[in-house]
Amino acid sequence: MKIGITCYPTYGGSGVVATELGKALAERGHTVHFISYAMPFRLSAFSENIFYHEVNVNAYPLFQYPPYTISLASKMADVVSFEKLDLLHVHYAIPHAMSAFLAKEILKDRNDPKQDVKIITTLHGTDITLVGLEPDFNGAVRLGINKSDGATAVSRYLKQKTIEDFQPRTEIETIPNFVDTEKFMRLDCSQFRSAFAEPNEKVLIHVSNFRPLKRVGDVIKVFFEVNKTVPARLLLVGDGPERAEAEHFARELGIAARVRFLGRQEAIIELLSIADVMVMPSESETFGLAALEAMACGVPVVATAIGGLPELITHDLNGYLHPLGDTDAMAASVCLLLKDTSRLNSFAEASRQTALQYDTGKIVPQYEQYYEAVLSGGVKEAAI
Repeated sequence: MKIGITCYPTYGGSGVVATELGKALAERGHTVHFISYAMPFRLSAFSENIFYHEVNVNAYPLFQYPPYTISLASKMADVVSFEKLDLLHVHYAIPHAMSAFLAKEILKDRNDPKQDVKIITTLHGTDITLVGLEPDFNGAVRLGINKSDGATAVSRYLKQKTIEDFQPRTEIETIPNFVDTEKFMRLDCSQFRSAFAEPNEKVLIHVSNFRPLKRVGDVIKVFFEVNKTVPARLLLVGDGPERAEAEHFARELGIAARVRFLGRQEAIIELLSIADVMVMPSESETFGLAALEAMACGVPVVATAIGGLPELITHDLNGYLHPLGDTDAMAASVCLLLKDTSRLNSFAEASRQTALQYDTGKIVPQYEQYYEAVLSGGVKEAAI
């Protein structure tokens, strides 16, 4: 198949999944064309089956905000036509699904032979749970889904949330996020670990894009309580709008010397390999890709019992789930793991076994089967 993929190329779960999906499809013999305003950040290695098409947005004085959606649609139409794509797989309903729909209209207007290119939209989360609920975007999100030939959601929770809030006509298939468990596995990084912690200290980790809904302040609160009874260090991986406030909060609590803000990192596997527990106190997680990658590296996750996380984390087996904002309970669970080596090892192994169920080799074929069903017209409209 010849597949076009559009995603946000920046640091975040949806971009990671879209990029890793494209790479896996290319390895399986498909031709993949990424269409975006920048190179996806995990698209680093060369592949003869992967191509990248940059969307140029001209900043005319007439426009206060450059019309990216229109530029993207035009580029999509050109790539579909010239590269003879079979389908466009877009990640996020807005603006990407709308751009894909507009691209089809452009192709129809040209009477292009590829005007019937199929559109598949994958819903990742904030396009449904936050942005999509805004009155200014609600109708556009629903239209983007309904104009897609197929739609997928990364968790059962997100599928149900979409149905409840948007009543789409297009049937939604649940295909979860995935991880390459041959790549994401615990490595011996003892020398690397010594750069961050003493031999008697434990290591907590948090990985996110530091948006408000990730509640990085709660991570620091949890660590503050844990560090009272267990000598530990906290690694904060990622960057975003909440970083400066989090740095100030750590200084205010007097623990700044024990907290390392590492920014965006490529060596995520090495960092996970030196961690004992991940803390994820988010107020919204439709799946939790960062948690899955941690679990693949044998790192149990202490998180909030929200969204799709309960589909991944089983309380008191491979991690702990607590109500939103209950940092005391989260800290208690972290301490329970860090003080009991046997329990920690058991949870680490259970985490790894859970991650194996979401291996790339098990999930990517589900996308291939879904592509084939859409191309053959086998996807039905939802019964509403």
